Amino acid sequence: MKIPLRQYVNLLFRYLKPYWRWAMLLGVLLLGSISLQLVNPQITRYFIDAAQTGRDAQSLVWAALLFLGVALVQQVVGVTAAYVSENVGWLTTNDLRTDLAAHCLRLDMSFHNAHTPGEMIERIDGDVTALSNFFSQFVIQIVGNALLLAGILILLYQVDWRVGLALSAFVLAALVVLVRLRHIGVPFWTAERQASADLFGFLEERLAGTEDIRANGAQAYVMRHFYRLMRALMHQTLKAGLVVNFLFSVMLLLFAVGNAAALALGGYLFFTGTLTIGTVYLVYFYTNMLMRPIDQISQQIQELQRAGAGITRVRELLFTRPQIRDSGTIGLPAGPLVVDFQDVSFSYKEQEVVLDDLTFHLRPGTVLGLLGRTGSGKSTLTRLIFRLYDPDQGVVCLGHDGALTDLRQVPLIDLRQHVGIVTQEVQLFQASVRDNLTFFDDRVSDERIRGAIQELGLDPWLQSLPEGLDTELESGGGGLSAGEAQLLAFTRILLHDPGLVILDEASSRLDPATEHLIERAVERLVQDRTAIIVAHRLGTVQRADEIMILEHGRISEHGPRQVLVNDPTSRFYGLLQTGLEEVLA
Repeated sequence: MKIPLRQYVNLLFRYLKPYWRWAMLLGVLLLGSISLQLVNPQITRYFIDAAQTGRDAQSLVWAALLFLGVALVQQVVGVTAAYVSENVGWLTTNDLRTDLAAHCLRLDMSFHNAHTPGEMIERIDGDVTALSNFFSQFVIQIVGNALLLAGILILLYQVDWRVGLALSAFVLAALVVLVRLRHIGVPFWTAERQASADLFGFLEERLAGTEDIRANGAQAYVMRHFYRLMRALMHQTLKAGLVVNFLFSVMLLLFAVGNAAALALGGYLFFTGTLTIGTVYLVYFYTNMLMRPIDQISQQIQELQRAGAGITRVRELLFTRPQIRDSGTIGLPAGPLVVDFQDVSFSYKEQEVVLDDLTFHLRPGTVLGLLGRTGSGKSTLTRLIFRLYDPDQGVVCLGHDGALTDLRQVPLIDLRQHVGIVTQEVQLFQASVRDNLTFFDDRVSDERIRGAIQELGLDPWLQSLPEGLDTELESGGGGLSAGEAQLLAFTRILLHDPGLVILDEASSRLDPATEHLIERAVERLVQDRTAIIVAHRLGTVQRADEIMILEHGRISEHGPRQVLVNDPTSRFYGLLQTGLEEVLA
């Protein structure tokens, strides 16, 4: 796949622009380094001709000292330029990583369901790391070596126009060959990056499921698939490496031709008396110097092929657009919210219908107990309210009676502030309790956090922690029970005081030690708020004002809980008699 040069240039200048001062400093260092590289061969020529003509030893000593001084300064300038270049490379690529991570966080669940976390890590970090050399080395090598080539050729023309013309033709031919070979490796490196992403995605999933894999004796399957992915990565890397070796072989051939031309032409001009022996050495030395920038340019072209693969995947990611459009302008009111579904149908991609023509109205301040078998659409219903997905048909509205707003007209940030959700799996970070409750928002005071904890009746739990709010939690909530993790999630919700609370089977994994705390916390959490509780436990259902039972994506029963309890013909009455856990499993 041929990538237009404009894409490289646009990406380079977009991320270099904020660091133009560093780029200017790098340019000054490059010019200084190039000038010093061109000066030393002139000193060497003087030294050789002076020695041959019998100049005094003092002149030779001063020439040698000048040579050493220039070489030392050149090394200092070169090291400084390399440091500045690497610094610019890391600054720019970190900005690109930030943009990619922020973009991925804005993408909807359909995208994240199709890509594993391991693959996304490789796309955001691995592909961008492949671009770091493009940002840090491309400027110093391509631009610097292009200027060095121009300087060498100018000096060679000053030596003799025939030498300058011959080596100009050689440089032009070499560059034409390299430019024509620039795109050969892009598809191979793209395939290598994808194979690497597949491997990282596989490793992330399997490492996360280590306990289940060991418990079920699936190590052999995991290792077999691991070897298969490693073999695929090896094959793609070998193919890309063959392209690199092909370019290297072309460069060796070009170097051989250049050296032969320089020696032949220098020898001819020496024997005709046109050039001194020092000048012949100068021509040969400059010819070898020509090889160096051409070699560096060829290496950068190989890096450009890797960068081309990375740019292709980065642009593909950046141009992925979320299906959930955040273009709303109508804010939701404070206080308990109305929930209104109007003829809502929804199905996941290429799957059968999950919700089919759902219509119901939930008054503000009402607690709805949502029941149904696994796969009946309970969790999907709650995710439509949180707008992780949009319905295929129909409208989901929130607001007040008489002032309902289609969720597609509400800004997502406003929606997420007015709706709180606790899912079955609570995400906890390797950070303090404080940071886990506030999502690293330093603006939330400790007094406010303690007030929310006290309001939920969780003071004894907090006091049991060794360092209180400063207690460090393990990644994924290791060391906490499921109930304790849910207590943290409840506190998160209370801190931003939403008008609608969704508890998606939040009591399905309770441990006895925290069950009483959970019940008290849920009671306080739903007070003066609209709430939807996806429930499996009888105790949780008993606090609901209304009951809704889903079957195959449709409402099989919906009404006031007390009315359904007293109606022997109701589906809910039968569930109470039989047992919720047994029937709804």
